[in-house]
Amino acid sequence: MGGRARAFAWLFGLIAFGSAALLPQRPLVPTRDERLGSQTDPIPLPLVVWHGLGDNYKADGLRSIGSLANATNPGTYTYYIRLDDDASTDRTATFLGNVTEQVLKVCNDIATHPLLSQAPAINGLGFSQGGQFLRAYAQRCNNPPIRTLVTFGSQHNGISEFQNCADDDWVCKSWDGYLKRNTWSNFVQSRLVPAQYFRNPEDLDGYLENSNFLADINNERAEKNDTYKANLKKLKKFVMFMFEEDTTVVPKESALFADYNKTSDEVTRLQDRTLYKEDWLGLKWLDEKKRLEFKVAEGGHMQLSEELLKETFKRYFGIDWPEVLDNE
Repeated sequence: MGGRARAFAWLFGLIAFGSAALLPQRPLVPTRDERLGSQTDPIPLPLVVWHGLGDNYKADGLRSIGSLANATNPGTYTYYIRLDDDASTDRTATFLGNVTEQVLKVCNDIATHPLLSQAPAINGLGFSQGGQFLRAYAQRCNNPPIRTLVTFGSQHNGISEFQNCADDDWVCKSWDGYLKRNTWSNFVQSRLVPAQYFRNPEDLDGYLENSNFLADINNERAEKNDTYKANLKKLKKFVMFMFEEDTTVVPKESALFADYNKTSDEVTRLQDRTLYKEDWLGLKWLDEKKRLEFKVAEGGHMQLSEELLKETFKRYFGIDWPEVLDNE
């Protein structure tokens, strides 16, 4: 289906979907003429949100994101990625599960969603680990394609230390010790989520040989996946935010795809890494096309202000359908 036909199909689908959408914000249901009469007055692309570790898709704080997106860009349909319809199980899946299988499930869920599947493109918003998981969606399936991907405090280059569990988080604590002792075991790499994006620069051989997720999605192994590069190059914008005072993500510079040497305390920015210079993922290409942006946000991990979110939504998730259709 061509881009324009797919867009029109999505518009008709949204009209039919209307009041059945289980979203906190009021769905916008204009008439057919309002939707199709002018390319200069369409509704925004759907926004797909992937939450972070310890969160769930029904959390009030996450739902407020959709309300703010709709208030900023009226008509925004927000879909909250979930790995289970039960909120508690969805939260558990942020700790326990095979990330490769989780990404595949999300790919299938979005591709078969009655509204999203008809959209010409979607926008992606990833919080913490949800950012690299959304990038994996873009690289592995991308159907429908992500137009703009924005990530906050994500671990694009992995973590070299596991975060400490909260005092009352017994799910986290029960697995923490085992995870640290058996990071590269098949059991851990197929079941404990944070271990699957663990990357110790001092043990790259172990990482490249055993990593279930990150080494693959970052195209770091000798055999490259050309599809990953081709799909990521379809992004019109890839925006990465790092939190200036982040002590949860170690190293915090991972949010900007930078590398960090703990021994020398040196940070190697993305542009100085082999991954960029040889363009394993298409990041250099995106950068040269001015489609790659690096941002620093004030505060600690996931300390997001409404002002920052509104500015982000307005700048990156506004209405721009003609460009989407014309550049398919």
